[in-house]
Amino acid sequence: MDVLIHLFVGLHIIGIASLLGGFLTQMKAMGKGTARFVPAMLHGALTMLVTGVVLVGLNQADDHTVNTIKIGVKLALLIVILGLVYVKRDDEKIDKRLFGLVGLLTTANIFIAVLWT
Repeated sequence: MDVLIHLFVGLHIIGIASLLGGFLTQMKAMGKGTARFVPAMLHGALTMLVTGVVLVGLNQADDHTVNTIKIGVKLALLIVILGLVYVKRDDEKIDKRLFGLVGLLTTANIFIAVLWT
C-alpha cells in the first residue's frame, strides 16, 4: 500500500508542477497584459484533484490519520483554481489580477501542504 501511496504522491507533485510551471511560463506575458491560461495549467489542476482524492482514500484505507480540515482547505483552493482556469481557458488575455490570483492560490496550496502538520 505504501508504494501505491508514494506513486500517487509523485503524480500529485507532477500535477502541481504542471499548474505552477504553466503559471511561471506566463509571468513575462502577465507583465505585458497578454497572459493566458495554458492547457498545462488545466491538466495540472485536474491531476491534482484526482490524485488528491485517491490519496485521501488510500490513506484512510491504510488506517492513516487524515487531517480533514487541511484537506478541505486545500480542496477549496483547488476548486477555485480549477474553476478560474476552466472558465477562462479559451480567453486570449487574462486580467493580471485574476492570473496573479491563480498563482497566489497555487503557491498557498503548496505551502499549506508542506507547512500544515
